[in-house]
Amino acid sequence: MNRTQEQLIVQAFFKKRIQERVLHELASPKKRLDALSRLCHNYSTTLRKKYLIEVPKANFHKEDLETLLRKYGPIKQCYVISWDEDIDGKDMPLSSALEHIVGLGMPSIISCIPGKLAYFESEQGYGAPPRYVLKRNA
Repeated sequence: MNRTQEQLIVQAFFKKRIQERVLHELASPKKRLDALSRLCHNYSTTLRKKYLIEVPKANFHKEDLETLLRKYGPIKQCYVISWDEDIDGKDMPLSSALEHIVGLGMPSIISCIPGKLAYFESEQGYGAPPRYVLKRNA
């Protein structure tokens, strides 16, 4: 796990009142899933709404999502926080991260530009899961 990357993600996109708690949970192997559970159906109480850009339903394919994310800036390696233990806490190319996450049905965040740009996919209920670009200008 990369604590610096996780701190940038949490400080940039999570509500201030829970940042310290989420960072504590992410740092603990026993509590890591607690942090990810906050991103299930109740993500709107966890993430800052002003940085959420809903992904249009037409962009359900990973190729479309990759094109959309690259419009916001150059992306090399990404850092992943995910329910999927195979990719959680790992750096990987954007295309590989999207391959694992799109349609997973459980919450994941791909940090594309640390502290500035990320992709978030929530837990799937009925239909497609909620998907957002997380973007800060500064």
